[in-house]
Amino acid sequence: AEANGGMQGGNRGRAGARFKAQMQAAARFLKAPAGPRVAVLESGGWDTHANQGAAKGILANRFSMLDEGLAALQHELGGEWSNTVVLTVTEFGRTAAVNGTRGTDHGTASAALLTGGAVNGGRVIADWPGLATADLYEGRDLYPTGDIRSLFKGVLVQHLGLDPVFVDRSVFPDSRSVDMLDDLVGGGTRLA
Repeated sequence: AEANGGMQGGNRGRAGARFKAQMQAAARFLKAPAGPRVAVLESGGWDTHANQGAAKGILANRFSMLDEGLAALQHELGGEWSNTVVLTVTEFGRTAAVNGTRGTDHGTASAALLTGGAVNGGRVIADWPGLATADLYEGRDLYPTGDIRSLFKGVLVQHLGLDPVFVDRSVFPDSRSVDMLDDLVGGGTRLA
């Protein structure tokens, strides 16, 4: 865990430099005339079962690393940033309460971050369930109020120009009942 900035204290230096370099490399590929339209990067070390911290600690270090990486991506892309959508997601949420080792355990609901020059930003899209014990899912987790596929569908259709029927059938099979989030992308040029 220490090598990738995990639970041994965040190790932001090496992990942060590596993540920043990956973001810069992705930007160079993406802005190349014959470059790809999509890049996927992974950042480990977010599984904070112990010593999570708040303003200081593993989680603060990880968010700082993400912030620096996104800034590097924006800088390296230059004018292409206005055509860019960045979707940051996790595969699971965290518990609402701190555990006995000053961290949080695997939970149910989570959050996603959508940023970039092409994003209609400046808002939070959510139905906030609250953190009172009575509002928690199974008495421990933030209650899920949305489906992450709604966000992905919005980006795939609005930014990449994929056909909504194709997305419902092939990208997320049998997902017609999951509505796409509207009005996510508007700035810049659609990449269809």
